[in-house]
Order: sequence, then structure tokens, then C-alpha cells
Amino acid sequence: QVQLVESGGGLVQAGGSLRLSCAASGRTFSNYNMGWFRQAPGKEREFVAAISWSGPPTYYADSMKGRFTISRDNAKNSVYLQMNSLNPEDTAVYYCAAYSRGRAWIFARQKDYDYWGQGTQVTVSS
Repeated sequence: QVQLVESGGGLVQAGGSLRLSCAASGRTFSNYNMGWFRQAPGKEREFVAAISWSGPPTYYADSMKGRFTISRDNAKNSVYLQMNSLNPEDTAVYYCAAYSRGRAWIFARQKDYDYWGQGTQVTVSS
């Protein structure tokens, strides 16, 4: 089992920045590729960004490219999401997820991820 705990969410004005963190425990963190997803009110959960176990390579949803940066620190068992130039459409609950290495990885496919955190709320005011 891997436990994932997100933090760093909150309320920010449009144009502002936030840095989300996801702390992992339970198993060797470097055995997992990691992803960030988000779910806005009334919408389905969607892919945000992903990073391989060795980080990079990294992958982003088109609307996040240039604004969001995913990174990881295997020594700290953590993955991060730096979010800049936030706008109200970025308001959502953000989740991190872990994907076991050793299988073909389709980074945006949610059902393939093995473990999920509980999420952290990000609210962007206009």
C-alpha cells in the first residue's frame, strides 16, 4: 500500500501562484510514476500533469503547459505541482496518484493509477 497526502491548496486571486505537495509513504517512492489530476465542480476528473519515476520525462495537459510544473524529490518521497498564472477555471480539487512501474504507462489514463490521495482544494477568485 502507498499512502498519498496532498497539501498546499487554498484560496488565491487570479494571476497568483500555488505550490501543491504530495507526500507518499508505505513503499519505495521511486517505484512509482506520479500524476496530478483535478476535478472541478460538476465536471469529471481530468489529467493535469505526470512525471516518471526518475523525473523527467514530464507530461502536461495542453491547458497547463507553460503555467504548471511538476517535479519530484525521491529522497523526500514527494511530488510537487507548481501552478502559476492561475485563473478561476483552475478551481478544483487536486489529486495526486501513483502508478506502479513495470507496466506500459498511459500517463493520462486515470484507471491505471494504483493509489490516490484525498485531494486538496484550490480556489481561484476573479
